[in-house]
Amino acid sequence: MAEAYIVSAVRTAGGKKNGRLSKTHPADMGGKVIDALIERTGVPAEKVDDVIYGCVSQIGPQTFNVARTSILSSCLPESVPGVTIDRQCGSSQQAIHFAAQAVMSGTQDVIIAGGVESMSQVPIGSPAVAVKEMGTPFDGQVISERYPGENFSQFNGAERMCEKYGVTKPELDQFAYDSHKRGAAATEAGRFKEEIVPITVTLEDGSQEEHVVDEGIRWEADLDAIKSLNPLVEGGYISAANASQITDGASALMIVSEKALKEYGLTPLARIHSMAVVGSDPTMVLEGPIPATEKVLAQAGMTIGDIDLYEVNEAFGSVPLAWMKAIGADYEKLNVNGGAQALGHPLGGTGTKLMGTLIYELKRRGGKYGLLAICEGLGTANATIVEVL
Repeated sequence: MAEAYIVSAVRTAGGKKNGRLSKTHPADMGGKVIDALIERTGVPAEKVDDVIYGCVSQIGPQTFNVARTSILSSCLPESVPGVTIDRQCGSSQQAIHFAAQAVMSGTQDVIIAGGVESMSQVPIGSPAVAVKEMGTPFDGQVISERYPGENFSQFNGAERMCEKYGVTKPELDQFAYDSHKRGAAATEAGRFKEEIVPITVTLEDGSQEEHVVDEGIRWEADLDAIKSLNPLVEGGYISAANASQITDGASALMIVSEKALKEYGLTPLARIHSMAVVGSDPTMVLEGPIPATEKVLAQAGMTIGDIDLYEVNEAFGSVPLAWMKAIGADYEKLNVNGGAQALGHPLGGTGTKLMGTLIYELKRRGGKYGLLAICEGLGTANATIVEVL
């Protein structure tokens, strides 16, 4: 079978809710990372076969196919098509899979896979709120009968992950603290410089500045302060400190065929080794990365011991910790530069964001194999293994 190669990976630095990126239109963010890929690779813009973008809240400024509006906000010509997909928090990871599958099938040679989410302009859950106002819930009669009384809450799911896999409140608090400390250390060491694309933002005083640092990092994170926060429900595990941050941002990768590598003189960063997607119990909501990882490892003929680093999205701290316990993974290889508790979770943009971070860190360490897994609404999940070249 033909191979699919990642030749460049970029992202914006994360912006806090109502922070530095809050007034930047999502299509402009999406266009900015496209431009960076074209500039870095030198691939002629007209040779891009497709743009596949993930976006969860496809409403307001993110409606009308934000992949296409991002194209029209970029250096790409009008002839380049685009499509927006929703696999919830794994949307841009699914974009990677779709792009790789198109390249591996031989039908396309150059694809940009990415994602964008402005959670300041389009608050999380906006489509569901709009549907509720229309008087027709997303879960029809059959789902309601199959899962009586269930609201498919990610918060309930995060609590259930703790209960099922024995994740304790002290473990959660330590993980949240470590996420900020790791994110701060990585930033100070310049480990994100290769992946971050500067975006010019206008500050409150009217001056302009380049946004290049993830805004959510708590530089002086204090473990005792994290421990002191009350859980969201009495007697529960999850607090504001051990959940992902609401974030604005965009990210993208360029995925190409071997033919394109030769034609455009490209040097691959990594190849797509194996891909898997699963469904799991929707009442647990967030458990999918566990069976997805088991499936992708089996497909690859590998064990978790063969993987040098892993990125498991910190939608809530309980997800990576439960995954680690279930899979038998090594804490010291997990989200080594911090995760969404510190760096943010721009929903549809998270998959390609984490993939870029994973690849660049593997290269820095001289590692070979990396694994990315993301939990997704209603119990789905993607898992991807890449081989750094």
